[in-house]
Amino acid sequence: MAESIVRAAAEDDMPAVRAVARRFGLLKGWPATRDFLDAERTFGTLLTAPSTDGQARGFGGTLRRGAITHLGDLFVLPEHQSSGVGRTLLAELLTGDEPKVTFASSDPRAMSLYIRYGLRPWCPLLYLTGPAAGLPAPPVREARPEDVAQLDARAAGGARLDTLAWYASVPGVTPYATDQGYAFTRVTDGEVLVGPAGGATPQDCAQAVLGALAAATRASGADLTSSVARIAVPGVHPLVPTLIEARWMISDMDTFMADQAALAVIAPDRYIPHPDLG
Repeated sequence: MAESIVRAAAEDDMPAVRAVARRFGLLKGWPATRDFLDAERTFGTLLTAPSTDGQARGFGGTLRRGAITHLGDLFVLPEHQSSGVGRTLLAELLTGDEPKVTFASSDPRAMSLYIRYGLRPWCPLLYLTGPAAGLPAPPVREARPEDVAQLDARAAGGARLDTLAWYASVPGVTPYATDQGYAFTRVTDGEVLVGPAGGATPQDCAQAVLGALAAATRASGADLTSSVARIAVPGVHPLVPTLIEARWMISDMDTFMADQAALAVIAPDRYIPHPDLG
């Protein structure tokens, strides 16, 4: 059926794909010149479901971490939902036997689709927002993507130096490191986004995150008492109670889903993903 046709997104398709992304509020905080959709096209797979008027009915995207396929996006416009577009996009994106992971929204239809592809609900992914003040500030140092790539691969389940280097080149992004942990930060309009981050142990990850948050806020020249930070934390991570006790709020929640192969290599108690890059 024509309405179920999907294909790889070309450069000429990107305005239509971004129009769908904006409908869902996905591009907030990204610069106009580059965003996570560019990363999916470059380092993974980005598919569009075009319509006859040159627009897009939906899109889906993945990124790779070693052998892991991270399903980052599956969005279909409301007027085209339940038409088979989402199922067709997913069938193309989740082919093969490699480990798979995604962050599922509360939409039961989407979660049911992922379960059919072998993914299982694992733990909540909490989107936390709160003040930068009132938290410990362990020492960290600025780092290069290649300095932290091995730590990231061990915590996140697979190597992705090219994606980390791409992200580090985005305006406002700085990687920080300790001896056994790392955290990327991005400063935009007085807000600090933390992730990805990881460590050799859960505490190593937590120390790197707290140190990077303080360092990024200081480097931006912002006042710690008025700065706001955001982070996506797996519910099993030891940072969750620390941040809640520091008056952070849960602004949203997804479900961290993975198949058995991904469960064996990802460490959610010592890894914090980037909300858009995994």
